[in-house]
Amino acid sequence: MLSSLKKQGCLVIAEVAQAHDGSLGFAHAFIDAVAATGADAIKFQTHIAAAESTPSEPWRVKFSFQDATRYDYWKRMEFTESQWIGLKEHCDSKGLLFLSSAFSLQAAQLLSRVGVPAWKIASGEVSNPTLLDFAVLSGLPIILSTGMSSMEEIDKAVERIHNRGNKLAILQCTTAYPCPPEKIGLNMMALLRERHKCLVGLSDHSGTIFPSLAAATLGADVLEVHVTLSREMFGPDVASSVTTNELSQLVRGVQFIEAMLANPIDKDAESEQLAPMKRLFAKSVVARRELSPGDTIAADDLDLRKPGTGLGPEWLPKLVGRSLNRRVSAGELLQEKDLREEVVKAG
Repeated sequence: MLSSLKKQGCLVIAEVAQAHDGSLGFAHAFIDAVAATGADAIKFQTHIAAAESTPSEPWRVKFSFQDATRYDYWKRMEFTESQWIGLKEHCDSKGLLFLSSAFSLQAAQLLSRVGVPAWKIASGEVSNPTLLDFAVLSGLPIILSTGMSSMEEIDKAVERIHNRGNKLAILQCTTAYPCPPEKIGLNMMALLRERHKCLVGLSDHSGTIFPSLAAATLGADVLEVHVTLSREMFGPDVASSVTTNELSQLVRGVQFIEAMLANPIDKDAESEQLAPMKRLFAKSVVARRELSPGDTIAADDLDLRKPGTGLGPEWLPKLVGRSLNRRVSAGELLQEKDLREEVVKAG
């Protein structure tokens, strides 16, 4: 994984975005809740309204009951630098990586002072050269979302990053809230990995854990999902978020998948190890009726029953026409020593 973030395994990021609705208390509550899930990182968004927006910015979807304009909403989402430092310190105390997407150069400069281990470039900022260059020049790893980008735009951004040697992870992302399954685009991970020789992952807005689990089986290095404390919370991202309980399931699922992928099975070696159990569950040839010494065995005289400690099913055709050297009771397992010697040689 991005070496300064996680030494191995898939990095699971819980995206809070604006789910705190401007409440510092809620932002801290998210840190506690996400830490309890076992996720690796929590990600916020750092907005400075005057640096990224204008009062004329239109709403994508008008959802706010208190903000007259989109600009007013971004203004209400702002935290002070000291508040961001407090959030980062809280994350540190919980063992969570603190990440936040900057939406202006000023926001990036603020986050640089607060201290971030990597830069998350949001989908809408991939073509922002000022912000991208600031992130690249920091030398920190970069996680690049691609929800609004063409391949040409992705190529240009990646070239900018590779020229400086920053560690890079590109996330397949579809800007749809919530995102339907036919638009998830898991195929893009392999394409991006091959095209840019870097780490890849998925930024998912489906509101379920399914795409992330599927991405994990395909070797995703990074997974990012929006998170909510409850589906009854307010905010535009709730429908495309997973609950903290679902996030816990996702983390356990990713760990399970990683353990599976890291331990391929050798069927021959496994069969040898399970030989004692195999004898218990397998079936052996038994006499369907009582047979006397010298009796010629017919197919109707034989049956297969547990356990597998006698002659195995492969003996059935070889026993027909042979004779026994002792009396065998109905239901008794046959052994090779029960066969007359000359019959064994003939077989």
